[in-house]
Amino acid sequence: MQLKNRISLTGNYAVVIVVGLLFLLPFIYTLYTSLVSMQDVNKIAGISHWSLKNYKIFFTNDAYNVPKWFFNTVIMTGIVILGNLIINPMAGFALAKLDFAGKKIIYWIVVATMMVPYHMILIPVYVNMAQIGWLNSFAGLTVPFLYQCMYIFMMRQFFITVPNEFIEAARLDGLTKIGAFWRIVYPLAKSSLITMSILAFAGTWNSYLIPSTLTNIPDMYVLVVGLNSVKDMMFENTPLIMAGVVLTTVADSDLFLFLPKTVH
Repeated sequence: MQLKNRISLTGNYAVVIVVGLLFLLPFIYTLYTSLVSMQDVNKIAGISHWSLKNYKIFFTNDAYNVPKWFFNTVIMTGIVILGNLIINPMAGFALAKLDFAGKKIIYWIVVATMMVPYHMILIPVYVNMAQIGWLNSFAGLTVPFLYQCMYIFMMRQFFITVPNEFIEAARLDGLTKIGAFWRIVYPLAKSSLITMSILAFAGTWNSYLIPSTLTNIPDMYVLVVGLNSVKDMMFENTPLIMAGVVLTTVADSDLFLFLPKTVH
């Protein structure tokens, strides 16, 4: 029986390893190509032919302001995640635990909004940002995205599972409703908040359509938009393009590698 279980476990691990390698192959190819010269693309080149010259071009060539693009991306992503960590849980808590007029109507508006593709409202958002004067600014890149209906719905579904007795006990101890939320209920949502942060990070960091629509000044480009402009100029230089892809994905990779330890 033990031998059978070991064979089954070994088989499961083998399948997982093979599937994992299949998913890693595109990234391995991208990383390898970014380290070789144009002459070695689609060839197996020895380690002696590898170099970081393609990455150095991004950081030393004045035409590619990668440090500025990276800074813009970090600021945009950080503000959006912070806003989502504050607004979405508060809205979800209100829809789950508070009684007020129009609660059901607001809830169904949130649900209905989740079904509308963002591409449909991109032009109205652009017009509004232009009228306010927020084009080519961090305000335009962040304020419309400080909350998202999908995450409000997700937080509401979690807060529904929190027993009302927790809130009532906090009120008996002298806390207000908002105090009970921040000091009792909010910490209980750690796993949901981390999940929301991961999704918000991935969606914002890799966002191309919205930043490319709301910015047209190179100094306000985020990393994805800036590197895409390099691709348009250097479409024949495959190693340079692949180096840009690696720079874009390295933050996502680090997040998914190290954050699961925090979740557990």
